[in-house]
Amino acid sequence: MEHMAFGRNAKFRDEQAYESEFTKNGAYHNAWTSDYFIAYESECADFGWERILDLQELAVAKPRFNEEELASEKGNVRSELTGYQNEYSRLIWPKLQQSLGEDVLTYGERLKTINNIELKDIRDHYRRTHTAANMRFIITGNLHGRKRKIINMLENWDLKPGKEFEMPLSAYRSTKPVLIRRKDASNMSFGFSFIIQRALEPAEQYAMTCLNHILNGTMSSKIFGAARKKGLVYGMGSQAESDRQSSTWDFYGEVNSENATDLFDLIAVELGKVINGDISEEDIAAAKAYALGHHQMLAQTAEQISAYYLRDYITTGNYEPMADAPKMIENIDKSTIVQLARIFMQSGISGLAVVGNMNKGILDELWERILSTV
Repeated sequence: MEHMAFGRNAKFRDEQAYESEFTKNGAYHNAWTSDYFIAYESECADFGWERILDLQELAVAKPRFNEEELASEKGNVRSELTGYQNEYSRLIWPKLQQSLGEDVLTYGERLKTINNIELKDIRDHYRRTHTAANMRFIITGNLHGRKRKIINMLENWDLKPGKEFEMPLSAYRSTKPVLIRRKDASNMSFGFSFIIQRALEPAEQYAMTCLNHILNGTMSSKIFGAARKKGLVYGMGSQAESDRQSSTWDFYGEVNSENATDLFDLIAVELGKVINGDISEEDIAAAKAYALGHHQMLAQTAEQISAYYLRDYITTGNYEPMADAPKMIENIDKSTIVQLARIFMQSGISGLAVVGNMNKGILDELWERILSTV
């Protein structure tokens, strides 16, 4: 449905006609799909905002789904998903989510469903999801003197009231390491997660951001920086994400098989230090300074401001004003960081997935190195 969103609608006969009108003054639009929502985004010059908002309404509120465009987009989606199967980093997360208990499909499984999709499925999904109560709007830019008009325009969109969907609850569980075997893989792509079954508070999210910066943020970080210095890995990272029902602490990267044991030993040592409180105040102060500078740079464009609010508002329905972030960053302390790391690592819900050409027993040994720190 995302692919068909900018096709035929109440005013334009097809995607090409709509696209020509939308972009004529340099405007841009796109859409993307997560596990829980479809996001529509557009950007335009200040003088064209009203025309673009009207055009966005046509795509969201007045589509005319048809068999010809469905057939085309089936082919496009099939091509897209087939391409994803050649990107090892993309293969990891659906398989890991699945093994941890989430109701998701791998890319291979998604491909098998395409032939079964009919036009009535698209129309039914649209009717159930595209309701006024189930939508969120984030609009940034020069809004002075325009707010009431924008709100009135949105409230007059031709959408049924409907009701807000509730996010499905996943029955999470710990899982043994998962190997996605690829004979042509010359190295090992990995991802592992620790999960807690609650949302993170905004201040906790900033604390986890600081911790991830200390561990993997720069060339001087405890894990990534040290691994680069030893020649173990070209790239890796970590991040914490949260929605209404759960939060995940994810680590990811690529490593040559001969370096995997040394890298996982390094990760285990540094995670052990964190949960034992072995973090210097100097490192925390440096991470807070980085977070504050990064936050200030996020407010330089309308697009950046929109992305800041998108992070929480779409998934939780709540948000913290950008102006409140510096105070939350300032209040981050060692005890909060250590406690959060312990909560994640001792939650009992965790898992590792790897794409590579190796023996499954190696994965078990690598994962045991991480779990031994708990």
